[in-house]
Amino acid sequence: MMKAIANLLFEARILKDIPRSGFHFLGSGRESVAEHSFLTAFIGYVLSQMLPGVDQLKVLQMCLVHDLAEARTGDLNYVQKRYVVVDEPKATADITKDIPFGQQIKGLLEEFKAAETPEAQLAHDADQLSLILELKALNDAGNNGPSSWMPHVVARVQTEVGQKLAKQVLDTESDAWWFEEKYDDI
Repeated sequence: MMKAIANLLFEARILKDIPRSGFHFLGSGRESVAEHSFLTAFIGYVLSQMLPGVDQLKVLQMCLVHDLAEARTGDLNYVQKRYVVVDEPKATADITKDIPFGQQIKGLLEEFKAAETPEAQLAHDADQLSLILELKALNDAGNNGPSSWMPHVVARVQTEVGQKLAKQVLDTESDAWWFEEKYDDI
């Protein structure tokens, strides 16, 4: 059992080395699957704080594992998805088969994919908001490519709280969190 858990940890660790492939089309930006998963989990935490009554732990868990299968399948961009069929259920089954809590991980991934519960919908929105933040930062840095992608990504945000947050992200300069105070006296 411990060997299977150690293998799971190494498998999750490899996500640090797997690049998100869509950035190639923008000609700038980079992000690993693990970096994306961290930001998605943090956004999921924020969204779950803003919507009373949801299972906050479940939102975080879904965000954390939502791309775990990419350790085996890689991160396919939208062009690749038109030509490559990934057997994500098989990858998930293989990842979780010898793990004592493997059924819990499978259940979280199945719930995330179905996107029917409020928790799964928030996790999906967190996933999209993560991309929106990356695209907005690239756009603010002078890359115009993200501006054509943005409407398509924003349209995938489902919840009211997610839509409000997406609008605010788009209306906020990516450096406003520190630059608004203009540290001229330093």
